[in-house]
Amino acid sequence: MRIDWWLAGICSARAFSQIITMTYAAALPVLQKEWSMSAAQAGVVSSGFQIGYGVSLLFVSTLADRFGAKRLYLASMATGALFTAAFALLARSYLSALVLYTLVALFIGGTYTTGLMILADQYPVRRRGMATGFYIASSSVGYVLSLLLSGWALPTGGYKLSFLVTCAATFLGAVFSWVTLSRTHVPIVPRETQQSFKKDVLSNRPAMLLISAYTCHAWELLGMWAWAPAFLTASLVQRGAGDLEAAGLGAYLVAVFHAAGIVASFSMGSLSDRLGRAKVIMVLAGMSSICSLVFGWSIGWPFWVVMVLGLFYAFSSLGDSPVLSAALTEVVPPSYLGAAFGIRSMLGFGAGAVSPVVFGAILDFTNPGQPVYTAWGWAFVSLGIPGFGAVWAARRLHRSSLS
Repeated sequence: MRIDWWLAGICSARAFSQIITMTYAAALPVLQKEWSMSAAQAGVVSSGFQIGYGVSLLFVSTLADRFGAKRLYLASMATGALFTAAFALLARSYLSALVLYTLVALFIGGTYTTGLMILADQYPVRRRGMATGFYIASSSVGYVLSLLLSGWALPTGGYKLSFLVTCAATFLGAVFSWVTLSRTHVPIVPRETQQSFKKDVLSNRPAMLLISAYTCHAWELLGMWAWAPAFLTASLVQRGAGDLEAAGLGAYLVAVFHAAGIVASFSMGSLSDRLGRAKVIMVLAGMSSICSLVFGWSIGWPFWVVMVLGLFYAFSSLGDSPVLSAALTEVVPPSYLGAAFGIRSMLGFGAGAVSPVVFGAILDFTNPGQPVYTAWGWAFVSLGIPGFGAVWAARRLHRSSLS
């Protein structure tokens, strides 16, 4: 039972640390008006967060191979808490939000891959999909809490109250992480002379296929999460809801999507332990890409149809995330795992930084001069087309494992 309590502890830390992630997206319909932002500018702030997150993961993951995943994980938790407080108190315009939200991501981002490296050390391969699934599901728990808190705070006290209540949770994440890992030993695996980054990562075909699949996955997932609250808010406004009321209700409804992501993460991670990583990735990536091609056109459909489609979208787009992570830990030597996660993060979060901007630019182009966006189809299509790249990469991985 000790290891189960240990997993609950590190997952709780992850959940609290990730509440900040959806704070901006939940408040976006309000912020666009109060800060006079275009959709493209709104996407830039989301992209700043993704760029900061990706840069953090690149450097922290690479350094973890030499200095230890545990040490860097705890340092990222502590500094991330401080910068979320700065964001809550000082972000009051487009420019200040861009700078501060990017800094938040730059510091809190170091907790993701280092946490995965710690799990890979603590769990054998036969249980690694399950453990990784629960860890990534805990991220979705954080998103749900963020959206629920935002859904209450936005109509009550506007975006300032929403920022305060959601950012405070990061301090709880830091406390849980220190308590959980205080007695956990995570060794640093030395590199052998015959090993190299080129040989063990860049020339490692399964690893590069998984990194390619993750890049396509990140483009779709991070773009979708950045704009899903605004999409549901626009759908509710079309049905007569007021702006603040729609923003609050939209946050609650996207929380339901993230709840589907919670189920997807732990169930698909465990399923991949039995059926194989590549098979599960292929099916889920295909489902999510199809959902991207359809979801944006549903804005005027019956609202229950929008929600059902959104639940399928959320489940499939997040379900392959733990499978991709667990698979990478199995094809790369432990001494170069941080470097592999680093290059994956640079490419994945780089793609996730670009996709919200592309989405926003398409949204502006297809809704010229409109105060409320009504045409969302082509913007979501821009997320789905790259998603099929993950299907291709997983299929190649599956074929190579059978040969």
